[in-house]
Amino acid sequence: MTETQDATSAHSHEPHNESIGSKLNWLRAGVLGANDGIVSVAGIVVGVAGATTDRPAVLVAGIAGLVAGALSMAGGEYVSVSTQRDTERALLRLEKHELKTMPEAEERELAEIYEEKGLSPKLAAEVARELTEKDAFQAHAEAELGIDPDDLTSPWQAAWASLLSFSVGALLPLLAIALPPLSWRVWACVIAVAVGLFLTGYVSARLGNARAGRAVLRNVGVGLLTMLVTYYVGALFGVATS
Repeated sequence: MTETQDATSAHSHEPHNESIGSKLNWLRAGVLGANDGIVSVAGIVVGVAGATTDRPAVLVAGIAGLVAGALSMAGGEYVSVSTQRDTERALLRLEKHELKTMPEAEERELAEIYEEKGLSPKLAAEVARELTEKDAFQAHAEAELGIDPDDLTSPWQAAWASLLSFSVGALLPLLAIALPPLSWRVWACVIAVAVGLFLTGYVSARLGNARAGRAVLRNVGVGLLTMLVTYYVGALFGVATS
């Protein structure tokens, strides 16, 4: 086996396409959405539990927080991605027009992009010419705009992903505070949330190739601080209104 074949075989398990990065971004967004659901609803149910021992009141508040948060996340993601998609489409339309009206200038621009990446002027011109002959629009969209015209993000897909991930995360503190006996419910919720945030912090760190220790401590710390503050705010208002 040749050295080239050895190298090819050694890296055959590594995916070499841009869709992998896109999938990782979606997975990371899902993990962060679940994390938001955990922290948001945990803060609500623990705060209400600090104000009252009425289990139905805690459940209603938690469910309302889950629904409102999930819809808010979905709506925000839909608007954000729709705006991004509209911008990308406008840029692609402009690029099509420029390729139609000034093809030579566009080919030179493509060559300059590859020169800036480190290719010699001669090689950059050859690459630009070959890519232009194969698919000028695709080449310019990816090199100049960083957009894959065949893989634009779907606003509806983003909205549903946010809604589902937030809801899944929110179910953890909701169930953790609803199921245990009254005397244990807050501590059970705290422990369940800490475990959930440990997992989401660890997974998000691994997906981002960051240090897991810091990410986990930061994630769990924010969640615990949120529950501590909301619990005592609830307790304060519970005393004030009793």
